[in-house]
Amino acid sequence: MKTDERPVGSPCVNVCALDEQDICTGCQRTVEEISQWTRLDNDQRRAVLVRCHERALAAGLVIG
Repeated sequence: MKTDERPVGSPCVNVCALDEQDICTGCQRTVEEISQWTRLDNDQRRAVLVRCHERALAAGLVIG
């Protein structure tokens, strides 16, 4: 991470409930992604955000 780069913010929307696949219904992160968030660098966080968006698309929560 560049020293002048601010940390990528958490996608948490304070709707913390897990579905049957242990994915948060609010932010679409897995339990593992949530627990590791503070230890991830910005590139890893961006990758998580991409996966969250893909999950939201697949679930029909957002439109392409």
